[in-house]
Amino acid sequence: MIYKQAQIDKYLKKADSSIGAFLIYGSNEGLVAEYVRRLVQSVSPDVYDPFHVVYLNGAEVNGDPGLLSSEYNSQSLMGGRRVIVIRDADNNLTKQLKLLFENSVADTLVVVYSVSLNKKSSLVAWAEGADNAAAVACYEDRDEDIFSTARAMFIDNAVTIGNEALQLLCARLSNDRKSNVGEIEKLITYLGDRRNVTIDDVKAVISDQSVSNTDDVCYYTAGGNSEKSQKALQRLLNEGEEPVTIVRALGSHFSRLIVCRGYMEKGETPEKAMDKLVPRIMFYRVSSFKRQLALWPKERLFSVMELLYKCERDCKTTNYPATEILSYCLMQISSAAAKLARAA
Repeated sequence: MIYKQAQIDKYLKKADSSIGAFLIYGSNEGLVAEYVRRLVQSVSPDVYDPFHVVYLNGAEVNGDPGLLSSEYNSQSLMGGRRVIVIRDADNNLTKQLKLLFENSVADTLVVVYSVSLNKKSSLVAWAEGADNAAAVACYEDRDEDIFSTARAMFIDNAVTIGNEALQLLCARLSNDRKSNVGEIEKLITYLGDRRNVTIDDVKAVISDQSVSNTDDVCYYTAGGNSEKSQKALQRLLNEGEEPVTIVRALGSHFSRLIVCRGYMEKGETPEKAMDKLVPRIMFYRVSSFKRQLALWPKERLFSVMELLYKCERDCKTTNYPATEILSYCLMQISSAAAKLARAA
């Protein structure tokens, strides 16, 4: 079966005895490592307890077909449940695990993990289809994942952090859980005996690791910051992003502003109008979005949408370089936003 974050969190609070194996996979190494550690600790608080925890690698198990079955059916000399961890798993394990759990009688938990598997892997297909196994995909952290990870680590370490400092921290972190955990640990160490994180602490310790994304382009452009808009655009283009994809992201951003304007015309406050948006605006973008709502009249928003439509059409149909067409379009929009801001 497929396990989402809410399901695995529920399992970690109270283990489901019907699940005998977990397959943790995906490119987010930090999240994979975190889930493996927490699953092991659901059986043994000491992850290195030799009586209850066994670590194998995929090559070992592939090279000795009897090894996994032998370990799985062994009992701990100290009594209690055991857990087997198999790292660097590949599709060669599929047949062994399928046979093992077709006739499963032991209560040993098997945790298999790999960062090289994907949805098309036979091992993933087995875990998703089995009633007594669970597949957990771990890909890049979303904004809300970054926020919840940071908040949980501060709570666990009895450290407080103000909202503005937390917003700055999350904006500077990356989409990789492992890297973020290391950065937050570094920040906590930097505090020494202090128990509160300030904006200055974040600035002093955390360099900006966040990858350039289309949100940067959208918010800088709609906010009238032409220089940052162009720099963010260039980073995206250097990373291989297609100009048309960026145009569509801008269209989506301005559409959301139009939707909020519609709610406000019906009597909603800006805050309530923003709360109705799906997906929700990330917490550290809220103030910027609210400023843009106040900045752009509805008729000017429709003008921007028309400009973006022409930009996408020109990118597809003219012989001019699409990157230059897009860059000029962004300059037009950000210049208009700056003019509106000066007139306000």
